[in-house]
Amino acid sequence: MSKIEEALSIIKRGTEEILLEDDLRQRLASGRPLRVKAGFDPTAPDLHLGHTVLINKLRQFQDLGHEVMFLIGDFTGMIGDPTGKNVTRQPLTREQVIENARTYEQQIFKILDPERTLVMFNSSWMGEMKAADLIQLAARHTVARMLEREDFSKRYAGGQPIAIHEFLYPLIQGYDSVAMQADVELGGTDQKFNLLVGRQLQESFGQKPQVVITLPILEGLDGVQKMSKSLGNYIGINEAPDEQFGKIMSISDDLMWRYLELLSFRPLTEIEKWRREVEEGLNPRDVKFRLAGEIVERFHTREAAMQAQENFVSRFRHGALPEDMPELELGADPDSGGLALSTLLKEAGLTPSTSEALRMIRQGAVRIDGERVEDAKAVIPAGSSHVVQVGKRRFARVRVA
Repeated sequence: MSKIEEALSIIKRGTEEILLEDDLRQRLASGRPLRVKAGFDPTAPDLHLGHTVLINKLRQFQDLGHEVMFLIGDFTGMIGDPTGKNVTRQPLTREQVIENARTYEQQIFKILDPERTLVMFNSSWMGEMKAADLIQLAARHTVARMLEREDFSKRYAGGQPIAIHEFLYPLIQGYDSVAMQADVELGGTDQKFNLLVGRQLQESFGQKPQVVITLPILEGLDGVQKMSKSLGNYIGINEAPDEQFGKIMSISDDLMWRYLELLSFRPLTEIEKWRREVEEGLNPRDVKFRLAGEIVERFHTREAAMQAQENFVSRFRHGALPEDMPELELGADPDSGGLALSTLLKEAGLTPSTSEALRMIRQGAVRIDGERVEDAKAVIPAGSSHVVQVGKRRFARVRVA
């Protein structure tokens, strides 16, 4: 395999789409370091593993000898990215953006090499742009093209308002690529429209259009919805080692392989070997140990990863209970003389809904005093107190009064 094909193989790992792959191959063949861009709006102070899918890919480009440009969208952050939104998003204040941006710089260097990372802020050029310049930029795109974007077209068809400033967001993100003279831009699949605007604007300004690489959106711990702090299904990169380790161990066996592909730096050949070993009888838990250890070591230390595994084994394999387990009292249903287990799980905050509680019970993920309960109609009698466990990490001591 040639060096170019080897580099392409690394770059294509875990990617959704490359537009255009032939362009990327030609730029790699030029032998010069490529300018690789990824932008992040500082809309929240903490990054989670979902964000690191892009950052990991930037690190791979660094390891291949290319120049990484980590763009903090402090200007666009004050607009608010309308992607996927069915209502106009409220912009952040300048103070919020600055504070969040400060934490981003500290967090990204847990993955990226600071010596080979150029951190940029799009206020550097957008803050200097005059009203006339912005109007001229807007003249390079059309309303019809904007309405090709799915979220805009749905809102327009449904009679929901679209504020003019929302049209400016993809324009400014696209202009960032012009200002940075990007060869490659990375983004989630939900950013494809904005990334293509960058290609179009670069061509309009006489530059060679950037290669667009989209990466999948990482599912959260539930394996269904996008990882998000607001949904509570996230793993923060600043979380404590025990918290990170325990959350990774709680994911499903199927989701484990997706996390390995998108989050692990282990070679794909090694991961495939692990998959075969699992098919031959290896406990998937042992593979999760490897993934959890790698993630904790990346954001903390090797010693912290080893200790987190020891703590996990002590707590869950040997039946030790968490010291900070919540204790609460719930009222019984007078008609049944107790409380339906599914209702108890929801009211205790161990599941977000009764339907999720029923699903967890049927999957055998619920234990009462250490014993698995799989009867979806189970009722906990009034006057009793139990340690209730959902999955590997959620515990509560509940008294039914």
